[in-house]
Amino acid sequence: MVQIPENPLILVDGSSYLYRAYHAFPPLTNSAGEPTGAMYGVLNMLRSLIMQYQPTHAAVVFDAKGKTFRDELFEHYKSHRPPMPDDLRAQIEPLHAMVKAMGYPCWQSLA
Repeated sequence: MVQIPENPLILVDGSSYLYRAYHAFPPLTNSAGEPTGAMYGVLNMLRSLIMQYQPTHAAVVFDAKGKTFRDELFEHYKSHRPPMPDDLRAQIEPLHAMVKAMGYPCWQSLA
């Protein structure tokens, strides 16, 4: 069994969390009718992770917008995936703002 050091550094794959939450949580909306279910899920998963491991530092990293170097290296990289749903796309920028408001760095990977 892997032993977790006391107070580790945690880097979170925000894009993975976002898709996971989008498909795992119900399609919630706020009072303005804007989708919030994936944001709710990501923030809950992030909170649980922080509470469980109590890291000294944590950051959340999201995939870059558009094509990346992987698309140039591998012609069919993620070509089988459908486009991102609009109600998921609408939650990305507000989620970035919420993660930053929680005091965690929020980065996008380089293209």
